[in-house]
Amino acid sequence: MHGRISGPVYAIYYPLLAAIGVPAAHVIRCLSGVHLPEIPVIRRSSEINLVAIVILSRGKCGLSRCISRYLVSMAVTDLLVVITAVIFNRIIGIYFPFSFMSLTPACTLSTVAIYAATESSVWLTVAFTFDRFVAICCPKLNSIYCTERTAAIVIGTICVLSCLKSVPWYFIYEPQYIVDNKPWFCSVKPSYNTIGWTVYDWFARILNPGLPFVLILLLNALTVRHILVASRARARLMSQNQGDKQSDAEMESRRKSIILLFAISGSFILLWMTYVVDFLYVQFSKEPYFSGSNFNDPRFIRQESGNMLQLLSSCTNTCIYVVTQRKFREEIKNAVLFLCHAFASLKR
Repeated sequence: MHGRISGPVYAIYYPLLAAIGVPAAHVIRCLSGVHLPEIPVIRRSSEINLVAIVILSRGKCGLSRCISRYLVSMAVTDLLVVITAVIFNRIIGIYFPFSFMSLTPACTLSTVAIYAATESSVWLTVAFTFDRFVAICCPKLNSIYCTERTAAIVIGTICVLSCLKSVPWYFIYEPQYIVDNKPWFCSVKPSYNTIGWTVYDWFARILNPGLPFVLILLLNALTVRHILVASRARARLMSQNQGDKQSDAEMESRRKSIILLFAISGSFILLWMTYVVDFLYVQFSKEPYFSGSNFNDPRFIRQESGNMLQLLSSCTNTCIYVVTQRKFREEIKNAVLFLCHAFASLKR
């Protein structure tokens, strides 16, 4: 019974994931003046991350320029993950299996784009976590490292390296069928089982998500430790010097930054956990990855569940901004009011 319902669940889940944020389309147009494509699925999938990109780019959320840079870049890469992995790969693959995207050149290019976008999104989360670690735990480096210029350099470097690292994936596939001299679908080449590709596969998996997973856990643990020590010291200081408003304001700013940091990195860890556990299980059990189409197979259920949660992580950051950032909520409210006034004026 489980296998009978799992197929439709996957077929429904990805369109729902792509349709998040439908009511935001006109808000985006009013705020940015950008004309969005009138392709329903692509337009809807883009909106939740486009909201974050537009609002954060306006710089009115009470966040530093450094933090805003990281958050905007994360929203952009998350948007690319939704477009490449959810829409072009999952949805088109499920509902339009013989479309242009099923041709081997398009299939291989799509794979490279998915790896590059995912890699950038993951490592930008690590970079943001490290930036906040430096800001909170390393006050001497704060003024040097936590700057808009450094953030731009780090973001650019991560995106370029992620694209370069993803290029080899283009060469592991070959056509599965040749019909009327047209190559269809992607099949892994037999040469992929050689020692060279095995080493690259391990290298790629360690860099994403293995190492980011460990780094985020480590940086958050060190940050929590520093906060606990600093809180005790502050409590002693405040007991001696009552009414230190400057200190209160500083701790309030730090508290907001910590909430945002833990929410983003914690969401990443929880949603990638299944994917990481599945990867480790496959490596240590010597069980191959599932490559069939039997929805009853426990390997397929375990593997696809990890993919579903991992892709969901590309849509959660905007929800985190809404929950944790008061000024971000105010910007959304202002955008909605602006939209209502504009719509009312058009009807007059």
